[in-house]
Amino acid sequence: MSEKKIKSEYQKKIKLLQKHNLLYYDKSNPKISDKDYDNLKEEILKLEKQYNFLNDSNSPSKTVGFKPSRNFKKSAHREKMLSLSNAFDEEDLVNFEKKICNYLNLDKNKSFEYSVEPKIDGISASLTYKNGRLLFGLSRGDGEIGELITENLKTINDIPQKIKHKDFPDDIDIRGEVFITNKDFEKLKDKFANARNAASGSLRQKDPNQTKKIPLRFIAYSFGYFDSNFFKKQSDFIFSLSKWGFKTSQFNKVITGVQELTKNHENFEKKRFDIEYDTDGLVYKVNDLKLQSRLGNVANAPRWAIAHKFSAKSSTTIIEKIEIQVGRTGALTPVAKVKPVNIGGVVVSNASLHNEDEINRKDIRVGDTVKIERAGDVIPHVISVDKNLRPKNSKKYIFPNQCPSCGRKIVKEFNPLTKKFDAVKRCPAEGYECDKISVEKIKHFISKDALNIDGLGKKVVENFWDLKMIRTPFDIYNLDYDKIKNLEGWGDLSVSNLKFSIEKSKNTTIDKLIYSLGIRHIGQESAKLISNTIKNIDNLLKIDNTYDFDILLNTDGIGDTQIKSLRSFFSNKVNLEIISKLAKVMKIKNLVKNKNGKLKNKSFLITGKLEGISRAEIKSIIEQNAGKILSSVNSKLDYLITGDNPTKNKLIKAKELKIKVLDQNDFNQLLK
Repeated sequence: MSEKKIKSEYQKKIKLLQKHNLLYYDKSNPKISDKDYDNLKEEILKLEKQYNFLNDSNSPSKTVGFKPSRNFKKSAHREKMLSLSNAFDEEDLVNFEKKICNYLNLDKNKSFEYSVEPKIDGISASLTYKNGRLLFGLSRGDGEIGELITENLKTINDIPQKIKHKDFPDDIDIRGEVFITNKDFEKLKDKFANARNAASGSLRQKDPNQTKKIPLRFIAYSFGYFDSNFFKKQSDFIFSLSKWGFKTSQFNKVITGVQELTKNHENFEKKRFDIEYDTDGLVYKVNDLKLQSRLGNVANAPRWAIAHKFSAKSSTTIIEKIEIQVGRTGALTPVAKVKPVNIGGVVVSNASLHNEDEINRKDIRVGDTVKIERAGDVIPHVISVDKNLRPKNSKKYIFPNQCPSCGRKIVKEFNPLTKKFDAVKRCPAEGYECDKISVEKIKHFISKDALNIDGLGKKVVENFWDLKMIRTPFDIYNLDYDKIKNLEGWGDLSVSNLKFSIEKSKNTTIDKLIYSLGIRHIGQESAKLISNTIKNIDNLLKIDNTYDFDILLNTDGIGDTQIKSLRSFFSNKVNLEIISKLAKVMKIKNLVKNKNGKLKNKSFLITGKLEGISRAEIKSIIEQNAGKILSSVNSKLDYLITGDNPTKNKLIKAKELKIKVLDQNDFNQLLK
């Protein structure tokens, strides 16, 4: 990748981060999860580490939070309010300790004592006391300059305005978190998206009398400026906070060693939803204040502290409605519409119920109080039902026998191998007779792994469908661009980009076309195998009921299931007509394999997100150069290609088997 392109990608990520900083810190209305936000920061930092010519004043390596709002007067923090680096597993903690040991030139096996506290999901504040009186209070702001919100903070009962204790420092900044308990938020949830938004919005009220109406709480956890620090340990300071009249967390602990930290983290995560406020992890601080002073800070984070984030995210809510969604292959998926609940920084209002058998097994009903989990990027799903809270008039949910879209009678297919009916119920429509199936097929047609039409995303497809501009994939190549220009959110540039992307998609290969048709059980690899037999578009156009699909049975990777699916799809006249129309407007190349390419007899597996290229494209490049794609790490694998956030288990196994690991640059060098 050229230096110009790298800089362009870097700036895009910086601008995206600024946008989400504005939404999170200033608007109190985050649009992405904490995990996605953390990943974006890591991507930027990784690019800076990889390319020393990348530098921006808005980089997360140089900034904290977001510039203060214009609604309040500003004031500089006497000591910066820094952010924290993140850890997600034991390995991250081990690396954290190694960095400390390296910096201090200590034995790498040394264990440290840590002051441990919950990471409360609230709003950070700094309180300045002189001679025992609260002079003013600041929000975090951008870490260097905060908003003066003194009068609003004074409305919080947990914040003492005068402290008479004899050993209270003459001049100190007390730092902590402003939040709302889950119980109190129940009374406010109609006004705010989540508890954090409620706390942030309340602190930003111009009238303190309005803030006073909100039951804000404050927990103190540290100090900023301190004119004469006589403490030796962080935990000693925490103890004194309680003595001086501040609320501190009952879950504060002192723990030694990474293994004990991990064990405590696992135990705390199990009970985190029984706590009165939202937490998204635990914070570990080297307990020795002299070591903290020696370690100091990097640009925006202390070297002596880290946030250990939670993995699985779950919460409790109520099912308000159960809807049935119809997928591309006709599968009917029940979805619970729930009272919106904040899980790991994301407001969840839908949860998958998987299928009819799952509903019956857990006896899930409308009105039930349920526990919902959102782990990583997995779609939120219902874990369990609290039947003790079930309404008295509750009725068992009856799964429909007809497709909610087209009214066809639903079928359950019998599996001759397992001698059982499938768990999933389906609409039997094969072509474009069912509206919901049609929309999902078009979404698949334009997806990245299929024809990759930029600018024509899922929401756009739905909008064009509602406007009756699209009914089949062929309609994409017959769009009225003048009409699109007049639609809300569209302009000359966006329409021009869409037109360019659609024109570009006309040039494709026979295997890509077959995959993009969305035939059930026909994935990318199956489409390639079929293409090797069918050879070209002319043969594909000849397919009808008379075609002998059994010739594919001799192809390794194609079985009875795929044959049955192909017969059903090509027996539908509408499907055949659409393929015929597409063939007239597209330039469809045959699948050509280079048997003597640069990657001949070499096998590859890809893990992680690649920069500027899809997995489908890099797989295609490998195959065009006579390489093979494997589906798992095993002794037959030659190379593991890694992008951002690779699967750690694959990396570990590759190391054990002594398989060569390549990043994108290494792979490009391999191809030259």
